[in-house]
Amino acid sequence: MGFFFCKFHHFSLFIFSFLCFSCFSSSLSTVSISETSNSNLTIVCALVPTNGGLQSSSLNCSSFPVPGIRSPFNPNDSFSGIVSGDGFVCGLRTLFLPSNVSVMHCWRFSSNGSSLEFKRIYRGPLLNQLEAGNTHICGLNESTGLECWQWPGFNQTGGVQNFSEIAVGEGFVCGLTGDRTVIRFFGNFTGITGQEIRGNYNKIAAGFSHVCAINSDGGLECWGNTTGDPPQGQFKELALGLNRSCALRANGTVVCWGMSSFSLPPALGSFDFISIKAKSDVFCGVSTLNYSLFCWGHPNFDSNGNPMVFSEVLPGPCRNVCPCGSLPGSGLLCSPGGSICQACTMAAIPPPSPSSPQPENRSSNNDLNGRLIAFLVVGCVGSSFFLLVVAFFVFRYYKDRGCRRVHDSGRLDETGAPANGGSDSNRTPQAPPAVLEKRLSQLTSMGTTGRLEEFSFEALVQATNNFSEDHKIGTGSFGFVYHATLDDGREVAIKRAEITSTSSYAIGTRHQEDKDNAFVNELEYLSRVHHKNLVQLLGFCEDLNERILIYEYMNNGTLHDHLHKFENSPVMSWAIRLQIALDTARGIQYLHEYAVPQIIHRDIKSSNILLDTNWTAKVSDFGLSLMAPGEDVSHLSLRAAGTVGYMDPEYYRLQQLTTKSDVYSFGIVLLELLSGYKAIHRNENGAHRNVVDFVVPYVLRDEIHRVLDPRVQPPTPFEIEAVAYVGYLAADCVRLEGRDRPSMTEIVNSLEKALTACLIPHDFSRSTTQSSTEQTNFVQ
Repeated sequence: MGFFFCKFHHFSLFIFSFLCFSCFSSSLSTVSISETSNSNLTIVCALVPTNGGLQSSSLNCSSFPVPGIRSPFNPNDSFSGIVSGDGFVCGLRTLFLPSNVSVMHCWRFSSNGSSLEFKRIYRGPLLNQLEAGNTHICGLNESTGLECWQWPGFNQTGGVQNFSEIAVGEGFVCGLTGDRTVIRFFGNFTGITGQEIRGNYNKIAAGFSHVCAINSDGGLECWGNTTGDPPQGQFKELALGLNRSCALRANGTVVCWGMSSFSLPPALGSFDFISIKAKSDVFCGVSTLNYSLFCWGHPNFDSNGNPMVFSEVLPGPCRNVCPCGSLPGSGLLCSPGGSICQACTMAAIPPPSPSSPQPENRSSNNDLNGRLIAFLVVGCVGSSFFLLVVAFFVFRYYKDRGCRRVHDSGRLDETGAPANGGSDSNRTPQAPPAVLEKRLSQLTSMGTTGRLEEFSFEALVQATNNFSEDHKIGTGSFGFVYHATLDDGREVAIKRAEITSTSSYAIGTRHQEDKDNAFVNELEYLSRVHHKNLVQLLGFCEDLNERILIYEYMNNGTLHDHLHKFENSPVMSWAIRLQIALDTARGIQYLHEYAVPQIIHRDIKSSNILLDTNWTAKVSDFGLSLMAPGEDVSHLSLRAAGTVGYMDPEYYRLQQLTTKSDVYSFGIVLLELLSGYKAIHRNENGAHRNVVDFVVPYVLRDEIHRVLDPRVQPPTPFEIEAVAYVGYLAADCVRLEGRDRPSMTEIVNSLEKALTACLIPHDFSRSTTQSSTEQTNFVQ
């Protein structure tokens, strides 16, 4: 019976430890150290308490030896953890509603701290741990496990790993498995790469080129390029730097060892610490006495009579409930009801009773321990069950609301109707898909969005008067477009993904995917291309479930409106129309010939050609864009998408996309400019008619004058030659087979000749275009 109770007792302790770890595990640091490899600059950052609400803290930084480097983050922003490396500092924020997500922003500085660069590199599932080496950043999230940033080519072999904690060194990351019996290594670590270390470990830490762990007995074990033997005794935390190490003893004192007889400065020998942190030559610790932060190991601190960097820092995040007790006095650092939790360790639980005490003592001790274990287990299980129930009902609530947005670019494969009515100015409660979050994270981690400004949702709400109808000016590939003036006076166009409902879950899911792809495509392509005939993307907002892009404002609207909507428009001369055609062609030519990799727009149409104050035409809306096939591939095979009337029939028929598909769509735009007819319009009898079927036969009979836009003054004798020449060019662009169509470079050259002829007489011949004598295949 005693044997059974002992086994049950150990099993109960295991269950308690597992449940508390599952419910409350979080290993986020509130102190970080950054050094630059090519200078003597050191920046120490810490989360300090504020007077805000629960879990409220601000990020403060101090620089050495040059003081006064300004803090990179908004003092009103609250952070849950920070990390640093060679020339960068990153802060982690936690957004709790409508779903828990983590957002990581990073600040990169120059060697002297004078140049600052700010960008977001992650937004996704909650990060329970975040660690950084000199260059790489890695974290553990609830969805995919180990994930790393600023690490091109990093590949975690073996799929998702169930790690309880990780440590990052120079070119490697190691993880301690969930059962804490195996340490696995990824990357380049001398002597251990691709191998495992087995044992029983409580903690791991990594330096520049070595790793140490605290085993289940509290002792130290180290691997790699270590310098000196680790000290003996029982320890609870480690901090490893460059050929130097420090360990926090169970009694709170620190011992250091390593290169050049490295040791703790005598002035700090009597101090007790809660936690310690290291980076390269710098070590810091949070004092148990008053939560002050002291640093050592570098002349910037050791030569100073007072090595204190901050008088008070947060030794951990503020929480409402601490299952294993709170740090003494930590309630004063948090709002009422909050405190900073102590780590849940096996040492926090009373050990089992000896197996052979006197009967009366054993009974009383067993009863006491049994009640304690039962209370703790029931408490953790109850908390877990409560959280699961709340999460379930929140999920059902938002799912039943059916808030899904649809793609409204007019694709042929779209079966649902576009959303009508006004915009929903409230934030969407539906959590963004994990796949989308991963794509966004990849974009930001690769630096693709580096030159873009990240706008706050609140600033855009204010600029658009809560996205009111008065500010709405049109629609785009994934939402409505609004005109606004920012606080700094800039006029901008704001494209926001909108909300709609649908009765079909399958259709709604597909529309959601279409819309999300459109958002990421525009963000990806427009952030890396720059041309005077492509609309400029200024920035983006990706807050909670919002998907918003901010562009330069094009004062004169779309070409479509000037051709088919406005009664009086300056676009009523052949010279202006040919200039617009040339501008557009140059923008598409840049995408096809000069962007790396090449880009196929897939949705060239008059409503996606915008006109600025000077009537310069710019191509917009890259929601359907794709990278062109490589040199050894002739086309991309995928489902056709585009806009009715502009889509390449060869692409639609064969599902094979090439750059010549954009050429076909541009040919339709040329026919619109010449004739004034829409791509799909009604004839005299009210039947729908394609502009190709109507206009091209007149072009081929040299009778283009019969179908020219009557709102434009009849062309002069030398203008008619240029206009007819462009008519033949348009006919070439809309040939049924892509191989027979001209390239965008050839189109640009032809339009330059035509535009010159509108001002200077020029002798055109039919042979200067690529049209053949047989054009009857245009007429269906």
